[in-house]
Amino acid sequence: MSSNMQQTINVWDPLIRIFHWSLVGFFTLAYLTEGEDEWMNIHSYAGYSILTLLVFRLLWGVIGTHHARFNHFITRPSIAWTYLKQLFSGNAKDYIGHNPAGALMIIALITSIAVAGFSGMALYATDSQGPLATSFFATWPEGALKEVHEFFANFSLFLIATHIGGVIVSSLLHKENLIRAMVTGKKQRPLIQQDERQ
Repeated sequence: MSSNMQQTINVWDPLIRIFHWSLVGFFTLAYLTEGEDEWMNIHSYAGYSILTLLVFRLLWGVIGTHHARFNHFITRPSIAWTYLKQLFSGNAKDYIGHNPAGALMIIALITSIAVAGFSGMALYATDSQGPLATSFFATWPEGALKEVHEFFANFSLFLIATHIGGVIVSSLLHKENLIRAMVTGKKQRPLIQQDERQ
C-alpha cells in the first residue's frame, strides 16, 4: 500500500470545537474589558460564560468522545518533557489526539482560567454584585482578590500565547494544520498508519 494515500480521521467532535472557539472568544472579550467600569457587565458575563464552558469541559472530559476524554491523553509531566525534547530533535511520535505537551497545557489552562474566573466572581461579590454577593466570599479582602484575579488573567494569557506557539511548532514539524483540524474536527493521515492510532 502506498504511504502517500491519505485517510480522513474524525478527531474533534462538534462540542469540543464549539467549546474551544467559544472559550477563545469569551476570554478575549473578558480580557479586553478588564478594569473598565463601563464594560463591567460585559466583563462579568463573559467571565460567567467562561466558567460555564469550563464546567462543560470537565464533564465532557469524563463522558465525552474518545479524544476528548482526560483518561485518553492526560499523562505525567515527565512524559510531556520527553515528548518536547523529541519534538525539537525531530523524532517525536505523531499523535492523532492531544500530544503529552498539549495535554499538560490543557490542564494548566483550565486551572489558570478557572482561578481567574472564580477570583473575579469573588471580587465582584465584594461590591455586592453577582451570584456570590451573599456568600462568605463577599467578605474576602478586595485587594488580595484583585491581585489574584489579575495575576491569573495575565498568566492565562501567557499560557495561551505559549499554546499558540506550540501549535505552530507542532504543525510545522509534523506537517499538519492543527488550527484547521480544530475548525473541521478532521485530520489527514497516511493509510499505512491506520493501526497506529493513539
